Amino acid sequence: MSSNKPCDGPVKGPQHEPRKGFSRRTFIEGVGIGAGAVGAVGMAPEARADSSELMGPSPVPITLNINGKSVDLKVEPRVTLIDALRNQLDHTGAKKVCDRATCGACTVIVDGSPVYSCTLLAIEAQGRRIETIEGISTEDSMHPVQVQFVENDAQQCGFCTPGLVMAGKVVADRNPPPSMADVESALSGNICRCGTYVGVRKAVYEAARQGGA
Repeated sequence: MSSNKPCDGPVKGPQHEPRKGFSRRTFIEGVGIGAGAVGAVGMAPEARADSSELMGPSPVPITLNINGKSVDLKVEPRVTLIDALRNQLDHTGAKKVCDRATCGACTVIVDGSPVYSCTLLAIEAQGRRIETIEGISTEDSMHPVQVQFVENDAQQCGFCTPGLVMAGKVVADRNPPPSMADVESALSGNICRCGTYVGVRKAVYEAARQGGA
């Protein structure tokens, strides 16, 4: 028979003696503590003293030929061309987006061919002719591909536009001029999130018909 007397505290279940030995919780806690201790022991004394200290190859002097000019700079061997252009030389036209040779936003021209600058080390670009979008126009005149991008409404947000223009320039400079199928194939490595492919292809095709550069 149940009682109507109010409960004085939380309802408690059957009482059990505490388990002895290891539980899953204590095992995980022990592993975490042990791993931390091993990690600390395995670190070099100087690394434990100052973990913020940078470690790795020192910067080396290199010379790059960019838009017809020789430029001297120092980079670590691991620095890619896109990072050297943007971070040290203030050539920010090429965009670092996927950093995985997928989107084409970082496209520049190296020795006459379009190249993903996120895949080329800066030290490997020495002795090669590099063209960026900053070097194909002046304050008074734009490259024919750029003119046709405006005429054909080929840009939206504009983030991918520099890479598309540089890839398009290579196509437009060909002789004889390419077909529309050639243009579409040549630009297939550049992605436009806004989806302005029709305008981009037409812009490059028209610039090619007018003689490119």
